[in-house]
Amino acid sequence: MSGILYVTGTPIGNLSDFSPRAAQTLAEVDFIAAEDTRVTLKLLNHLGIKKPMVSYYEHNKRERGEIIVARLEQGESCAIVTDAGMPCISDPGEDLIKLCAERGIRTVVVPGPSAVIAALAVSGLATGRFTFEGFLSVNKKSRSEHLQSLRQEKRTMIFYEAPHKLPATLRDLAAAFGERRLSIVRELTKIHEEVIRTTTSYAAEHYADGSVKGEIVLVLEGAPEEAAKEKFTLADAVALAARLTEGGAKATEAAREAAAATGFKKNEIYKELLK
Repeated sequence: MSGILYVTGTPIGNLSDFSPRAAQTLAEVDFIAAEDTRVTLKLLNHLGIKKPMVSYYEHNKRERGEIIVARLEQGESCAIVTDAGMPCISDPGEDLIKLCAERGIRTVVVPGPSAVIAALAVSGLATGRFTFEGFLSVNKKSRSEHLQSLRQEKRTMIFYEAPHKLPATLRDLAAAFGERRLSIVRELTKIHEEVIRTTTSYAAEHYADGSVKGEIVLVLEGAPEEAAKEKFTLADAVALAARLTEGGAKATEAAREAAAATGFKKNEIYKELLK
């Protein structure tokens, strides 16, 4: 009979947030699949638990996934954890869940803290409907296409971002969405936890200097109802292209992205941009 994979949430900062059930799960399973065994070892030492671990992360997930599933099929039980928060959400654990589903292996969730929900709750923005967009691509084209596809999204949008990439992201959000309310939530549950309730344009001007540090979640206001019927002028398209060039894009690239967003021809935007 197959064992069970326990999807176990871990603290996103404050170790006191770890639930008794989660601690019991880690103590009782046969082994733990961890994103970074060094990080998980600190948690285990805090709990006084000694348990064999297997590293499982983005670059070894296929090989290790097969090994973990084979052990589960032999009757062992495993807890999968990430460095912080719920595993399998914007995390390679997603692939392990799919593998278990394909093999008929039972999975049990042991819920814990989630940076997505925690940031949304304190953002001050609408919480009734939201969409989690994860990390934006570092590829300029993919990143631009992703943001442009969300221009008319009415739900509150949530992004993860690394501190060294934040300046570029703030500029890109301002260029893609114009003036929107934005909450920059950093270091959740930690000593320096902070919620910066601002706007896209103000953030691009005042927080894109690299001074905002720590683990960051961005919560962005959705489009107003009238945005779905939004009509652009050529001046709007040129202004969007100008903001993109200020963020580091080449004029031709900015004109192309503005054309995709507004419906105007790239050449006419480019011509006006150079004036």
